[in-house]
Amino acid sequence: MCQEINDIYNTLAETYSHLDWWPTGSYKSLDIDKSKYMVEVDDSYPEEYIDQFEIIMGTILTQNTTWVSVDKALANLALYTDFNPNNILEFINTDTDRFKQLIKPSGYFNQKTIYLKNIAEFFIDLDGRTPTRKEVLAVKGVGNETADSILLYAFGEKEFVVDAYTKRIFSYLGFIKETATYHQVKKLFEENFQGDVDDYKQYHALIVEHAKNYYKKKPYGVNDNILNKFKR
Repeated sequence: MCQEINDIYNTLAETYSHLDWWPTGSYKSLDIDKSKYMVEVDDSYPEEYIDQFEIIMGTILTQNTTWVSVDKALANLALYTDFNPNNILEFINTDTDRFKQLIKPSGYFNQKTIYLKNIAEFFIDLDGRTPTRKEVLAVKGVGNETADSILLYAFGEKEFVVDAYTKRIFSYLGFIKETATYHQVKKLFEENFQGDVDDYKQYHALIVEHAKNYYKKKPYGVNDNILNKFKR
């Protein structure tokens, strides 16, 4: 057991306190004018799944971009689709070019339109069921990090999310090699971290927050006075 993995979590938690991730619901404060919808509004989809699907869309949109850009795209989708997967599909099928403009702030909008269509169809077919990791990975446009984000944040499954920041921090500290694979890093945390699902969410959020302060530019971590005591 690598107790240091737990100690690092505690140190980061003491430093940054609680971080509320995945951010959802910001659209609810918008003054949504239904007349602006490009498709006929479908209000039949269960409201209890809307936040869940918002998270899933966010995991797709955040690929290769910043959250600030994703937030703009999500605000557009909130205004025109209510984050309803049926509306997403209808919009894409009837006015693909306009849909691409809505998500353009997140970049790679041609690819992401296809990916959002795929994930909307997948989500509808689940009919409230929690998918397996293998099923999520089978959706075109979903890789390891996106799949684990979907399972952890949308479905509450205990899957540790590994991103570039995780590898930067823990390779700098000497816990992994810079060439470590996604699964090697994931295994390190899942075999050693003693937290529950909420702690998994928090650990990922803390890693991102800390990395933004000390690991955005090379040389990574040299001024990391918070975690340098764990350096091997």
